Amino acid sequence: MADIKSKAQDIDPNANPKNIKAFVKSTGNIYESLAIISKRANVLNNLLREELHSKLEEFADVSDSIEEIEENKEQVEISKFYERLPNPALIATDEFLNGQLDYRYQEEEKEDE
Repeated sequence: MADIKSKAQDIDPNANPKNIKAFVKSTGNIYESLAIISKRANVLNNLLREELHSKLEEFADVSDSIEEIEENKEQVEISKFYERLPNPALIATDEFLNGQLDYRYQEEEKEDE
């Protein structure tokens, strides 16, 4: 997961226009490309959400003390870090356009069996 976060920090968090020909280049079909990107974005979203929740669960212990204020500051910093990350769809699009995604079709898997 640290690899995804480090790669994501280099990606512009703003949506920028992309060349459609770049999407069609590897699959030959824009819709197939978008399906691949959306599936990867869902996986990234689930991974990031699970990691964030696991880190925030450390702060779930409720106690009324001065330490709680310090923990809340740490909790806020963790949340802000994840908020600053680009949208998982932008990360998946960057991975796809840079040729970092491997994909295969289910029909091919069934024929191989």
